[in-house]
Amino acid sequence: MAEHNIVVFAGDHCGPEVIAEAIKVIKTVEELSPTAGKFNLQEHLLGGCSIDQTGTPLTDEALAAAKAADAVLLGAIGGPKWGTGAVRPEQGLLKLRSEMCAYGNLRPCFFASDALVESSPLKASVCRGIDMMLVRELTSGLYFGERKEYDGHNAFDTTVYTKPEIERIARLGGYLARTRGDSRVISLDKANVLATSRLWRQVVEEVYKNEFPDLKIEHQLIDSAAMIMVKNPTQLNGVILAPNLAGSAPDISGKGIVNPIGTILSVAMMFRYSLNLAHEAKVVEDAVRAAIDAGLRTKDMGGSTGTAEAGDVIVAELVKILKA
Repeated sequence: MAEHNIVVFAGDHCGPEVIAEAIKVIKTVEELSPTAGKFNLQEHLLGGCSIDQTGTPLTDEALAAAKAADAVLLGAIGGPKWGTGAVRPEQGLLKLRSEMCAYGNLRPCFFASDALVESSPLKASVCRGIDMMLVRELTSGLYFGERKEYDGHNAFDTTVYTKPEIERIARLGGYLARTRGDSRVISLDKANVLATSRLWRQVVEEVYKNEFPDLKIEHQLIDSAAMIMVKNPTQLNGVILAPNLAGSAPDISGKGIVNPIGTILSVAMMFRYSLNLAHEAKVVEDAVRAAIDAGLRTKDMGGSTGTAEAGDVIVAELVKILKA
């Protein structure tokens, strides 16, 4: 039986609440799917909770465990308690990304169920059929450039990209587009203003010309893309590349009302992309869809289903699918 080592960072505020529901899903898949194998979950501290207990947002022990694992599952970090101190939760997250070379953030945008189309703030005729994968560069750019705190005169942050850093995120987008069956990739930048964006556009063009000639590359300014996202979002369907530009929701933590669906769908992505468990990924997605079709609505979706109840409903649908 295959074994998968997963480091779990529940994090701060609502993080532990949504992670608890994600773990229910993982354990159900382990129990009922004959092809899943065994999931070894190792819990570690990250963010504000780590600062409170150890004085640092990410200990060397936690980092080493994450680097040795097959996958990392993260809840959420941060909160006003640690927002402006010299030691902040986000420092741990940025270090984790950098040390693990986690340079590509995958953010799918689609309706987990067509039943949610009518709940969108956009008209159904506008948003129905949205299916995009946003690929955000995560370990370079503004967050990792030289910076200086305010000294009574000024403060600054700098954006720096190297050619190899852009090439690897472009390749990731191309790989995902081929996997999804897309015919094009849309690259977002601000090439009319920023030197780094002009380099971004040049390198992306070269990568697709030389390595992905079967894919069409389209360049779009970020501000015009934002307008299209609202007016006619399906025009952006496909893979979208973006340079580095779910919070912990401290205001609702502990109330049992946070929506765990995003974290549960992150488990599906972990199965698909980190653990090569495509079947298990699909059944989790199918269970979420079935639960929503059956009426599951958390508070942010206009309903009253609580966090734990939402997890239980999804697990019940998962059990039905895996036992069918």
